[in-house]
Amino acid sequence: MPKVRFYAVWKGRQTGIFDSWEKCAAQVNGFPGAEFLSFESRAAAEAALRFPSRQAYQQSRLSQPALLVTPPIADSYCVDAACSGNPGMLEYRGLHTTTRQQLFHQGPFENGTNNVGEFLAIVHALALLQKQGKTQPVYSDSENAIQWVKEKTCKTRLVRDDRNAVLFELITRAENWLRTNEFTNPLLKWDTENWGEIPADFGRK
Repeated sequence: MPKVRFYAVWKGRQTGIFDSWEKCAAQVNGFPGAEFLSFESRAAAEAALRFPSRQAYQQSRLSQPALLVTPPIADSYCVDAACSGNPGMLEYRGLHTTTRQQLFHQGPFENGTNNVGEFLAIVHALALLQKQGKTQPVYSDSENAIQWVKEKTCKTRLVRDDRNAVLFELITRAENWLRTNEFTNPLLKWDTENWGEIPADFGRK
């Protein structure tokens, strides 16, 4: 399943909270002065919408004590996936969090899902960093994928067919790597709400 996002719309054809980018886009694309933001939970979107404008909400966050928000580790790596449709065309990549230097980019693959891409991206990063002798943390914004990696199993409900056979081969290789290797890189959840989109994001929301 793709990552679920909630969108608070302050100014648009209709205002309120929308549970997909498609619904949000219908309200804001082409609307003069549209104001909206995405959130990981409905509760966060509802709290933000209590402010009269996006600017007022963002100013309120900037005025909070800086010590309440710990920034991401500068010398780290991050991964993300993008899927056009569900299932659909899938790609994923990894890069250095601060320098944005790209480590790898895989795809596009037919008939994949975002969670599969997130899982494969994490394992790809861990395997590559191990080969390079690097122990820096790896960030992902997918709780599902992080849990799958910890359990060493990709628990996708995606149905295998001729179009995505290569993806299932990669899944098998990734699971085998996890079961036969130990990694020391901390695997961390990216704090999208406080840090913004993960640097590896493809920018298609």
